Order: sequence, then C-alpha cells, then structure tokens
Amino acid sequence: MPLNPLQKGAVALLSAVGALMRPQRGDLVAAVGETVGSGLVLPALRDRMRAHPVGRQILEERPRITDDTLDACRAMPPGTFGAAYSQFMGDRRFHANDRPPVRFVDDEELAYVVTRAREVHDLWHVLFDCHTNVFGELALKGLEFVQTGLPMTGLAVLGAQYRLGPGDRELLQRHYLPWALRAGSRCADLLCIYYERHFQDELEQVRKEFRIIPAPPPPQHLRFKGAKQPPQQPQQQLLVAGSSSGMPGPVAAAALTTPQKS
Repeated sequence: MPLNPLQKGAVALLSAVGALMRPQRGDLVAAVGETVGSGLVLPALRDRMRAHPVGRQILEERPRITDDTLDACRAMPPGTFGAAYSQFMGDRRFHANDRPPVRFVDDEELAYVVTRAREVHDLWHVLFDCHTNVFGELALKGLEFVQTGLPMTGLAVLGAQYRLGPGDRELLQRHYLPWALRAGSRCADLLCIYYERHFQDELEQVRKEFRIIPAPPPPQHLRFKGAKQPPQQPQQQLLVAGSSSGMPGPVAAAALTTPQKS
C-alpha cells in the first residue's frame, strides 16, 4: 500500500497510540514497525543479510514459516527445537499463518526482511524462553532492539512498560533489560539463521551453537499458566486477580492470562 510521507506519519502516529492502548493488536504493532524509521533501518538490515552467507541465501530462497512448517514440527521428537516450537504454539493456540501481512513497505526485498523478522519472532520466544505476556514481550523487544535497531522495538520498551505495575516495571528494568542487552549482543545474527534447517536438532544444541542466553526465570505471577481459562472462572475474578499484580485490572487480565502475539 504505497503512502506518501504525510500518510505514513499519520499511520505511524495513530497505530502507535492504538498499540499502546491495546498491545494485543498485532496489526497495529505491525503498522508501527513498518512506518517508523523503516526507511533507514530496513536497508541496513537487508545489507547485513546480503553480507552474510546464510543471510544471503535466505534472501535468495525466501523461506516462509507457515502452518505447514508447524505441522511438520509436530512430528519431531521431544527435546528438539521443532518440538519445542510446536508445543509453544499449541499451548497458546497460535497459528503461524496468523501473522499480519506487510502492507506499508514498498520495496519487495525489504518487505521480505520484515516478513522474515515477523515470522521468526515466535522462534525467538522459544530459543530465549520468553513468555508471551506483556512482560515477556517487552523483554524480547529489548533484545530485538539490540539485534535489529528497529525503532518500533525500542519505542515498545520505552512506552509499553508503563502498563506494568511498579514492581514488575522495576524487575524489567533492573534484570530483564540488562539481560536483553547482554543476550542480544552475544548471540548470533538472528536474521541470518536458517531456522528451518535446525528444527530436528536438540533445542539446547541450537542454543549453544548460536550463543543463546535464555531469559531469567520470571516470578510466579508472570509465568505462563495456559491459554485457556477454567470455564467456571467469571470475569469478575479475572479483574481482581489482575489488580493484585499492581496493574489495572483489565490490563492485567489481558497481559497475564492472554497470550500476546506481536
């Protein structure tokens, strides 16, 4: 969808406001990523991939992570990277095909770079053992900013962390963002990994090969508790449970019980 600079600015502003208010809206988060600073950063990422032998091959072959990929991973032995990815997606009832398409990047090759980063995002969750609530997403966004320099990832960390309660925000700033800096600086170039060739490898072997440092274990109230709420649990209980974390009730319910996909 070609846009002039004024139109891109309007899309960026409105999408950013909407994404801060409703971080579970993956389409709004995606629109911010495609319109804020992409004209400078995306060419640099593309050139970095071109300079890397595996990255160059990825650009030439343009592999895609789809539901067919996920189906193949379901048949892989326990302990493998593919099996861990399959369990991660299944536990949260995610589908690889649910990723929003790239709409606001005019260059075809640059659009693929965005597509690739978007499709391997869930693989990064698996490799770095980051949960998909708001807290886990912000921790991973910090690592993505170190790796890619995409403005959207930095803006997400700066803005959306204030949806956390004071205690969780301090935990993010004192422990998880320093982890993101260290892990993002130490690991291999995440856009230059041909993930499809490693699904049958042991997860720990993949982590070791690409110098992956998993995230610190989260406190109990931020751990993944499953995508499905017990049917007998009323909405009122969700609001009370959310308030106990120090976050506003509805926000906490969405952040702590609903898987986020951004």
